[in-house]
Amino acid sequence: MRLAIRTGQFYDGTDAAPRSNVTVVVDGGRIVEVAANDARTGAERTYEAACVVPGLINSHVHLEVNGEPDTQTFFLIRTPTERTLDAALNARLSLEAGVTTVRDLGGAESNAMALRDGVARGEHAGPTIVPAGRAICMTGGHGFFLGREADGPWDARKAVREQRKAGATCIKLIATGGVLTKGAIPGQDQLSEEEMRAAIGEARTHGMRVAAHAIGTNGIKNALRAGVDSIEHGHLLDDEAIALFKERGAYLVPTLAAVWRIYENIAGGAQPDYVVRKASEIYEHAGENIRKAWRAGVTIAGGSDAGTPYNRHQDYAYEVELMSTVLGMTPQQALTAATATAAQLLGVDAGVLAAGRPADLLLLDRDAGADVRALREPRVVVKGGAVAHERA
Repeated sequence: MRLAIRTGQFYDGTDAAPRSNVTVVVDGGRIVEVAANDARTGAERTYEAACVVPGLINSHVHLEVNGEPDTQTFFLIRTPTERTLDAALNARLSLEAGVTTVRDLGGAESNAMALRDGVARGEHAGPTIVPAGRAICMTGGHGFFLGREADGPWDARKAVREQRKAGATCIKLIATGGVLTKGAIPGQDQLSEEEMRAAIGEARTHGMRVAAHAIGTNGIKNALRAGVDSIEHGHLLDDEAIALFKERGAYLVPTLAAVWRIYENIAGGAQPDYVVRKASEIYEHAGENIRKAWRAGVTIAGGSDAGTPYNRHQDYAYEVELMSTVLGMTPQQALTAATATAAQLLGVDAGVLAAGRPADLLLLDRDAGADVRALREPRVVVKGGAVAHERA
């Protein structure tokens, strides 16, 4: 169906100034043109909106988990079938909330790969999915209960090959401990620089991009020196790490919501003590450190770690808000981080609205460039040129 969307404010996903009073014409899954409001469109259906923005891109999700307060226990008691159903539900909820592309950075089964294919065939409602398969960690390392444990460079290479065989199109490495695994210390190194370098070399052979979970200062630098494309979290980075980010051209995906949601829900008492303790310690430093990196020119891409405690897949707009309120980005800069910049990191044809580009876009009731909270409830979600969700 050929669509015409008349909008007061139009943001193309880049840092370019927004255009006012234009009509976005969509046909065949792509944007045909962005024209003046009085242009003849030949559309079969016309919408009006206060603001149009690209569909959001969440660079860090775990579709198999739903925001339960105790992630590790959840994985131990939930059956594979239940996790598959959860993944399908979370994909649909993400799409309805305006997220049209996600990168799934670790699941216990091949749910993300199967769901990616089902979405692409039109059998399931959901965003475009870029899956990593199992995260590669050291034996007993952070996320071992959903990861692929590997020890030594050659085993790390084999682990990459296994994920590729299973259908992964990117790779995730665990460079340091983390918050949600009992006994894992966020500031402590896990996979070594040598192991990560071997895994990255293998991934590069197959054209796969590599992300590294890294919270601790030294582990962040190990991963950057090894050659990762992105650091996930990066909360305890220092000046040397900032310099390495800029030297290597690596992206930082700060996942602020993952820490903030845990901290905001401490009073509920449902989270394990070790999660509360570790997240509280990180909360004291994360905002200041990531803000410093942003001001120094480190490239930040949006990603929320959706699925972690109280951090629901349909709440990605909260991460975009935190990039503005905590890091000091303007609303438009935060929007760009969650659209065009995230698309560059993932290597997908999305995140920018222009003639010839895919028609993944959101119709909003308010100007997101004036108030980023306008992203919370998109009125209409268009994915691949079709109306995927329309708010009642």
